[in-house]
Amino acid sequence: MSFFSGNRQGCNPGPITGNPLQGLCEKACIQTRKVFDACMKQVQMDGTSVTLTNQQPQSPTAPLTFVSCQTQTNDVTITNLVVDRFEDKPCFARVSGSVSVPITVNYTDNNNVAGSGTGIVTIPIDVVLYVPQPSIIPYQVTAFANAICSGGRFVESSTFSIDPCMTIIIRVVVDAELLVPTYGYCQIPPCQDYTQDVCSGYFDLPLYPAQQPVNPPTQINVN
Repeated sequence: MSFFSGNRQGCNPGPITGNPLQGLCEKACIQTRKVFDACMKQVQMDGTSVTLTNQQPQSPTAPLTFVSCQTQTNDVTITNLVVDRFEDKPCFARVSGSVSVPITVNYTDNNNVAGSGTGIVTIPIDVVLYVPQPSIIPYQVTAFANAICSGGRFVESSTFSIDPCMTIIIRVVVDAELLVPTYGYCQIPPCQDYTQDVCSGYFDLPLYPAQQPVNPPTQINVN
């Protein structure tokens, strides 16, 4: 059992059916991160040079062969951040800086030994966002990034040239306590243990084939 299997009646997450006011029972204060504004930027970066560090295993035998790459989404940072408010629009600002995205490159060396290393891809940003007025709890400008590599090539030593397709999301956020209406606590169901029943697919078959809606043709063309 889980939120999305078995009996889903009661205080479980899911689509709202009927009167959405039915079941509301309190106004709760929750601690969360409020997003004031966000935007997404997607770029194709052919021939981007990355120099790998923390290679595992160490000292691979060149030349290396590119296999794949993936981003380390939890370690994305913004450097050289500048927030320049517009005088005629005090709640909007020009937000600029550099988004640094760690990328793990997977490869095989000349002895066909698999290895990997991490490099940094830097993407400049220069966007317009809604920025709240100054407060005791300050706003933050955060970045999320994810990428896939359509290709890559070994250059020399620990340097690769990669072709990432990058998606970047820039957010203006504030850690806050928000008052929200709720339906109460979630009802946590017991877990359903996984069992590999090899006969279940067979036992679920019907005893006889399904009846055809029409009679089969009396003649068939075998040519």
